[in-house]
Amino acid sequence: MRVVVTGQIGMNKKPYLEAVADLHGESGGRIEIFNVGDMMYEESPDIRSGRVLDLPLSRLTSLRRAVFKDIISETLPVQDHPDVIINTHATFRWRHGLFSAFDFDLMRKFAPDMLICLVDNIEMVHHRLHAEHEIDATLKDCMVWREEEILATELLAQAMGVPNRFYILSRGRHVETIESCRRLVTMPELKKVYPSFPMSHVVDMPEVLEEIDHFRAELARHFIAFDPGDVDEKLLLDNALAASAEGKDWLMIEPHAFGGQVGAEPFRVSVREVLDIAGDIDGQIYMRDFRLIDQADMICSLIPELPGGVPGLSSGVERELQHAWEHTKEVYVVWKPKKNPSPFITETATKIFSSVDDALTHFQEKGMMTPLGLFEQ
Repeated sequence: MRVVVTGQIGMNKKPYLEAVADLHGESGGRIEIFNVGDMMYEESPDIRSGRVLDLPLSRLTSLRRAVFKDIISETLPVQDHPDVIINTHATFRWRHGLFSAFDFDLMRKFAPDMLICLVDNIEMVHHRLHAEHEIDATLKDCMVWREEEILATELLAQAMGVPNRFYILSRGRHVETIESCRRLVTMPELKKVYPSFPMSHVVDMPEVLEEIDHFRAELARHFIAFDPGDVDEKLLLDNALAASAEGKDWLMIEPHAFGGQVGAEPFRVSVREVLDIAGDIDGQIYMRDFRLIDQADMICSLIPELPGGVPGLSSGVERELQHAWEHTKEVYVVWKPKKNPSPFITETATKIFSSVDDALTHFQEKGMMTPLGLFEQ
């Protein structure tokens, strides 16, 4: 696959993609990665580190074009370079304002088979951005930039003739996302699943959370998983609201535990800045989760039993199931409560299971799952 991976500045895509390539290499495969930013600095060693975006737009464009021409030349003939990733950006929001970071003519010559836009928790993006660059950007700026990056990448995919091979992929804090990216790049024909489960109203239920984590891990093990929990900004907002009620001005954030993060120490985020983006967080969750369902082949939802025998069926999960059904996705439900599901579940589900193991057995019998051991050699 010839893949273009985008994402706003502060995503730290390079170490993440290197981890994807290393994982594929462990099983004898090879993914070639071309980091456009690094190559631009190599092309013009007079540019100080971290200052390339401060160049005049004319020089920035000519430098980028030179690098893309080198990449195109180095990855031909195509049959000799089966899996290639270009690590770049779709847009820049910098001192010049908002401007594109690609050229249609060169993208057509590269002829990507797939475009992926990486996303991450906005507080992590904001933290990396300020650790690596001298720039005054708020959490709100980063939220807007992310929407612009997703939209520009999607429009580029349409222009390149691969509208159905545009994906939003969460970088996340879990190693499983590296595996999902690897499978997406090297074996895109594998089944893609959207795991659906209650989130906000079970945060204080450790046994339920353990059950949900097991469910998510099993789906990530056997499918290409687009997990909505890999970006958990609702938790960030909930923590900010609680901190505000206590009169606190700052939140302490634990950085991701892998993927080349800047430093390993906790960092602080302004409570006021988080509260200022409350509407953006909710709106982007709504948009992004539906987009993840749209790019999946199926949805698989876990409905746990909460204390008192209450079904753990949140409004979000109900809406996700309805959206998947209306968009002709396969809809599978693991129903754990003793109480029978309502017709709004039974009449829209492809199949209902009583346990995760039963669901996995069905998927295996139908040839839907990744063969066991394929990625565990």
